[in-house]
Amino acid sequence: MEAQAAATTPRGKRTRDAIVNAAAELMYVDGVAGTSLDKVLAASGAGKSQMYHYFKNKDQLVEAVIDRYLEQILGNQPAIFELTSWADFETWTEQLLDVHRKASGPIACPLGNLAGEVGDNPKLAPLVDRAYRTWESHLVRGLETLRDKGELAPDADPARLAQAAMTSVQGGLLLAHLRHDITALEDALRIALTHLRSHRS
Repeated sequence: MEAQAAATTPRGKRTRDAIVNAAAELMYVDGVAGTSLDKVLAASGAGKSQMYHYFKNKDQLVEAVIDRYLEQILGNQPAIFELTSWADFETWTEQLLDVHRKASGPIACPLGNLAGEVGDNPKLAPLVDRAYRTWESHLVRGLETLRDKGELAPDADPARLAQAAMTSVQGGLLLAHLRHDITALEDALRIALTHLRSHRS
């Protein structure tokens, strides 16, 4: 995929951010297929020439939206950046739950929405997977830290454990949103932590 143009001035950054934010909101509700570039332009207030300055095609815009979703997701769970103890993993799960305990929750995971829609798209599916792998990478790093400290079994595989935890998170998010019941996510996170702890040293 061709590189996206970077915003080099404060005004340019505001314009690009407005386009990406508008696209992210529309795609969250209407999906990629249901979000036309004309809708994004109308919602963002940007002109067509500005749109095509930053994004050569819709796939590039979707890529930027995926990055924005990941930024928002990780911003809601800051503990994931500093996982140096088992207590930190507890804090991480509580931060995840706090997002979905609000009056509007449980909410759908924006990456999960995209995965369901573009999972068979050879151009876009790898971009969603890359975002998931970035999310997982913070769990991997935390588990490696625990292993280095002697708090995780030497033969434990941090990458596999992180993948299993992510699988629980995504399944819990899906059912919690679908059923409007946070217990699915609570149980999924409890299962994930129990599995991780079963590999304690």
